Amino acid sequence: MRHRHFTSLTVPALLLTAGFALSGCVGAAVGAGAAAGTTAMQERGVKGAVSDTAIRAEINHYWLDKDHRLFIDLNLQVHEARVLVSGVVKDAQIRADAIQLTWKAKGIREVINEVEVIPEGTGVIDYGRDTAISTELKARLLFAKEINSVNYSTEVVNGSVYLLGVAQNQAELDRVLNVARNINNVKRVVNHVLMKDDPRRFRDPPPA
Repeated sequence: MRHRHFTSLTVPALLLTAGFALSGCVGAAVGAGAAAGTTAMQERGVKGAVSDTAIRAEINHYWLDKDHRLFIDLNLQVHEARVLVSGVVKDAQIRADAIQLTWKAKGIREVINEVEVIPEGTGVIDYGRDTAISTELKARLLFAKEINSVNYSTEVVNGSVYLLGVAQNQAELDRVLNVARNINNVKRVVNHVLMKDDPRRFRDPPPA
């Protein structure tokens, strides 16, 4: 869950924040100990996790260069070069700009646009509720039997749960969907998870 409340920060400060985040992600992917072990357990492996981190960093760079509000208002889920963009913006042109910039990153297989357009003054986003849903969802997936939670990425925006990742089989995915749907205040669950044997996982990304 990522709703950044950085409106008082300058763009250089945001860039510095993004740099620290990238450093932390890369360290988790390639460092020693439990973090590296967890990454190695994922279907995408260490190499895939590092590649996804690079894609995320490049997209954030383009967003920050265009408008720091894109970095603040939008969420990125990146798994095996599939990018899911979610969040809330005030008009359709901002959404179009964000998706166009996302496609500029090298190595992307797919961009999934789940950005909501809610004009200013027409709706209220309950960020506290979304954070509570996200926290509970991650905890339930972590401790659920027969769910390999390291293969799933989740975001919650305005009561909608977005799922990305790789399922071992349909039974596991059904368990994940059931967990998400049975959390209080969830309005809908949007599933973009692929099966482990889905041929789309093995396609090379288009040349940059």
